[in-house]
Amino acid sequence: MDPHTSSYQKNIYFSFSIFKRRKKKEKGRDFDSLALFCIINSLIFPPSSSMAQVKVLCFFALLLTITELFITGVNSAATFTMVNKCKQTIWPGLLSNAGIAPLSTTGFVLQKGESKTISVPTSWGGRFWARTHCTEDSTGKFTCATGDCGSGKLECAGGNALPPATLAEFTLDGSNGMDFFDVSLVDGYNLPMLVVPQGGSGNNCTSTGCVVDLNGVCPSELKVMSMGGENVACKSACEAFRNDEYCCAGAYNNPTTCKPSSYSTLFKKACPSAYSYAYDDKTSTFTCAGASNYLITFCPSPNTR
Repeated sequence: MDPHTSSYQKNIYFSFSIFKRRKKKEKGRDFDSLALFCIINSLIFPPSSSMAQVKVLCFFALLLTITELFITGVNSAATFTMVNKCKQTIWPGLLSNAGIAPLSTTGFVLQKGESKTISVPTSWGGRFWARTHCTEDSTGKFTCATGDCGSGKLECAGGNALPPATLAEFTLDGSNGMDFFDVSLVDGYNLPMLVVPQGGSGNNCTSTGCVVDLNGVCPSELKVMSMGGENVACKSACEAFRNDEYCCAGAYNNPTTCKPSSYSTLFKKACPSAYSYAYDDKTSTFTCAGASNYLITFCPSPNTR
């Protein structure tokens, strides 16, 4: 830098270098401090020909910031695209983790072959699942045979999935800025599900899910039957027997004492990358850096991986 450069110009150059570094680390955040710095100083200092370089730097800084906001959306971290490849209509449910604001929708209908994409904010965490065999009675009360969230409405509005239900769970922008996700059968199973990260990177940034029909191999003591006699879901052993050993509770509330049961082993054999019991972390948690979208497919092809 020219030794005769003014202190004001030096501040601008320094701020611009900070701006560039921050933009790499904080993609999708609000207006950067440099933008505010430029605006304030443009009001304090009168325009002059010697300020040409400063004006150019500020102009491009503001342009970069505004462009990024239009492209990524304010505070937008990623999108989730849900696709229904089932033979029937499903009603996805969405629940944000405790302390995190609910998304723009917490439940909707998804006809056979339809898809829906929603945006989520930075550092969002929560779960998705499918409700099945849903009806509305004469009073307008909405209920589902599996995955019901207890709200009595299409929107779950903070209600969780009533087991058994296949869950897709996410924590975005977690440790070291990584996204953590899994497909869980800990609360049982109702539909096949596959999660595919798109645009992300990392050694463990890969698809996960349960793409087989577990209802077809569900032990009789775990089966959930519809009013018409159809096997519509498969309970976890915890849900079926309410036993501390199966639920990893009480004296079994740690990975040393809580071991896979014959039931969770059945789930794990059918769906190797999905959580089969509470401490099934090693082969069931996946991470991505910078994924722009997560594709959640209900009832994917059994040959999909």
